[in-house]
Amino acid sequence: MSRLRLAALIAAAVVCTAGASDPADRLRDPAQEARAEHLFTQLRCVVCQNESINDSEADLAHDLRQIVRQQVEEGRSDAQIKSFLVARYGEFILLKPKFSLGNSVLWLAPLLIVLCGGAFFAMRSRGGTRLEPALTPEEEAKLGALQAQVVDGARPVAAGTQNSDHDGMLS
Repeated sequence: MSRLRLAALIAAAVVCTAGASDPADRLRDPAQEARAEHLFTQLRCVVCQNESINDSEADLAHDLRQIVRQQVEEGRSDAQIKSFLVARYGEFILLKPKFSLGNSVLWLAPLLIVLCGGAFFAMRSRGGTRLEPALTPEEEAKLGALQAQVVDGARPVAAGTQNSDHDGMLS
């Protein structure tokens, strides 16, 4: 049984190291590498779209990590690196884009939808809006006649049928 556990442990180690980044890609300075990895978590993989470039295995994400590392090594600030990537790929590259007039619709749309829905339901509950059209005078007369029949104890008769207890199972 110990050989099986040892084999499982070796297989797990191989799988874990397979996902690690290539040490040759890393920066020599640990502080710079940590800063670059922090930036990786803030940038979107334009191939995967729901992952940061840190989590993505796409070739483009690898290239973007290399660009970020190169710029960190050159001494650029985080803001300069992000500006460079936004100029190249658009604000979509940022996992958390800045609030601006151009993307304000994306930021405010959920709030507007909730407010409009709340206003609709508030008006609906007050009876301020009537969704069904009112009855015509002819329909009101027919409804009154049916109600009078029910109050008198008579069973309403549908058009074209006979009012007999022998007609069907229901009475």
